[in-house]
Amino acid sequence: MGKGRESELYAPVKRWLQARGFDVKGEVGPADVVALAPGTADPLLIELKTGFTLSLVQQGIARLALSDSVYLAVPKPKKGRRAVEADVALCRRLGLGLIHVRGRDGFVEVLCDPGPYAPRKSAKKKARLLREFSRRAGDPNDGGATRHGIVTSYRQDALRCARYLAETGPERGAVIARAAAVPEATRIMRDDHYGWFERVERGVYRLTAAGRQGLSDWGDALE
Repeated sequence: MGKGRESELYAPVKRWLQARGFDVKGEVGPADVVALAPGTADPLLIELKTGFTLSLVQQGIARLALSDSVYLAVPKPKKGRRAVEADVALCRRLGLGLIHVRGRDGFVEVLCDPGPYAPRKSAKKKARLLREFSRRAGDPNDGGATRHGIVTSYRQDALRCARYLAETGPERGAVIARAAAVPEATRIMRDDHYGWFERVERGVYRLTAAGRQGLSDWGDALE
């Protein structure tokens, strides 16, 4: 889609800016829309496109050399909420604003304004990441994953429990926790996410046929 369709965005965007006191002109230098507020020398720039594309984002980044206030304007898309949220997140990270223009009436919706991006850190997620890093033995996912899938520290702990049971027969979770260095052994066997364990009596578990197959399939994850 070319400039013909992009020009249809210009009128509603211009009206929206004029309603906010800006003097507006189109196609000034490299910018699709240039707007100036009375008494200011810092322009507000808007790049128009018929869809949210990499080319549009690149144009917006280039315009940041001219102004800190740069918006990308596209027709309101039919794509789902998650896709739009991803567009907004990208614009925020790049310091760009994002505008949707509704086709049926030209309504302008500002999804985010330009500005420096300051991501919110999550102490909980960071702690979870570091815990997984420290618990995982070796680097079993080097090059992507094992032939059976991604190896997590949880699966490695389950494999340690399974290997111990394969060698000793049914045993108490507390014993396995100490002997196999798996503090959560009882919980892992009780929850039995992989179908590897079977309860014999209170606190005592044995390995199932699926568990033996799991050792065969995933045993290299502990090497």
